Amino acid sequence: MRKRLSLVGLLGAAVLGLSVLGTPALAEPDTAAGQTAQGSRLTDVIPAPVEAKPNANRDFRLSPGTVIRVQPGSQKARQTGEYLAALLRKSTGYRLPVVASHYGGPSAISLVIGRTDRVGDQGYQLDVNRSGVTIRANTGDGLFSGVQTLRQLFPADIEGGQQKWRKWTVAGGSIVDYPRFAYRSAMLDLARHFHTLDEVKAYVDEIAQYKINYLHLHLADDQGWRIQIDSWPKLAPVGGGPGTGVDGVGGGYLSKADYAELNAYAASRHVTIVPEIDMPGHTNAAQSTYAELNCDGKAPPPRTDIEVGYSSLCIGSEITYKFVEDVIRELAAMTPGPYLHIGGDEAHATTPEDYAKFEARVIPMVAKYGKKLQGWHEIAKVNPPTTAVPQFWDTDGEDAATAAAAARGNKVLLSPANKSYLDMKYDENTKLGLKWAGYIEVKDAYEWNPATALKGVGESSILGVEAPLWSETLRTLDDVEFMAFPRLTGIAELGWSPQATHNWENYRDRLAKQAPRWVHQGINFYRSPQVDWK
Repeated sequence: MRKRLSLVGLLGAAVLGLSVLGTPALAEPDTAAGQTAQGSRLTDVIPAPVEAKPNANRDFRLSPGTVIRVQPGSQKARQTGEYLAALLRKSTGYRLPVVASHYGGPSAISLVIGRTDRVGDQGYQLDVNRSGVTIRANTGDGLFSGVQTLRQLFPADIEGGQQKWRKWTVAGGSIVDYPRFAYRSAMLDLARHFHTLDEVKAYVDEIAQYKINYLHLHLADDQGWRIQIDSWPKLAPVGGGPGTGVDGVGGGYLSKADYAELNAYAASRHVTIVPEIDMPGHTNAAQSTYAELNCDGKAPPPRTDIEVGYSSLCIGSEITYKFVEDVIRELAAMTPGPYLHIGGDEAHATTPEDYAKFEARVIPMVAKYGKKLQGWHEIAKVNPPTTAVPQFWDTDGEDAATAAAAARGNKVLLSPANKSYLDMKYDENTKLGLKWAGYIEVKDAYEWNPATALKGVGESSILGVEAPLWSETLRTLDDVEFMAFPRLTGIAELGWSPQATHNWENYRDRLAKQAPRWVHQGINFYRSPQVDWK
């Protein structure tokens, strides 16, 4: 297996300025402004920050004597400081001790949690001058986001993981930054092809560097069941065992210990796991394992093709609801995050009446076990409680039931398949992926506005955005990365950056500068002809 870094680097580049009133605006194309001798600019950041003020007279140079100062008594600040130190030590060879102190000495990177106006719960303020860097935030999440930005301000070599002698300079100036949407997500499908614990951890690192803060895991489908459930002990080892997955390749599952380890790891990267068990359709792996989940009591054969819409739990059987409640209860108990996703899409083998009957029984179970409900946008048809989150995935930009839910007060998660599905081919020559939602080049993934993406659903009704990655054609982490990068960064920017900063030419320039970072990190990415890669 190729060598990988345990901490994956960040993106960079843009030319953002600041108006007198603080409204984000494009800066004048002055290549000298905020630029170090190494050629990196303060504004070389993806996602684009809300405000950036370069000051070429305040560049900071990391040195062997630099310390990382964290706020005394703050465990969150210390954890982020240790994370940053581990990253920087690999390439610099410097000690970079993490010290709890109100004074950092003549050269320090200071991480402070406290009252910081304007930036909210996830934002940060970053100030760079000759004596050091200070990142201030109101929460640990905000501090971690500020550290991700700082990573991008170092030369790309900082991600190399091997000691190198050079000047480690950060451009001077200040950034004030906070997200457009609080919820920014990626999704990884483990059901069609299982991706190992280490592979999912690597993906967590890769999405965290772009300020993505949720990872939706698709854990069960027709082709495989990928999470241990003690109440139904054959689900994972049989429904997710050898020979499961598309083309019979990609068996495996997460034990409860694996899942606990993954949640802890994700939390250390300020990423929250959202587990999904799709139902009442997409259930053949469960039904082929337990015959009693079928109305005729007969188990269908396992399926390894990619057809959809043929399976359905037996809506009139009480054993179905015992099964569903057991799964929800155990999954809720092992999931620290607030959300549980129950799928609900493409239930073509379930009549509308049975679908409504099923959801009426199942939706309350999620709240019963202390979680907030998510589901694909089809759940909006059954008028779920306003705490439920429909996830829009279709391609036509219109769904009356979802718009009605938004009008009632539901928040909507946006992942239009023709814009944000990372498993769609880039073009007709892409060897991986599918094309049912159309080809999605890098510009296509970037050039859409969440506030106008779904008719009748305005910005105030949007929880956030998600970039799903389905695994029908994916086998390795290299495959995952090739389909995710560079489109994932565009979705991340749509979720974080103000609409006023949205500009394709500016973005493609910043995106081009990410190639050296990705090469250092070992990320396998698609070199789109739409981007002049550096």
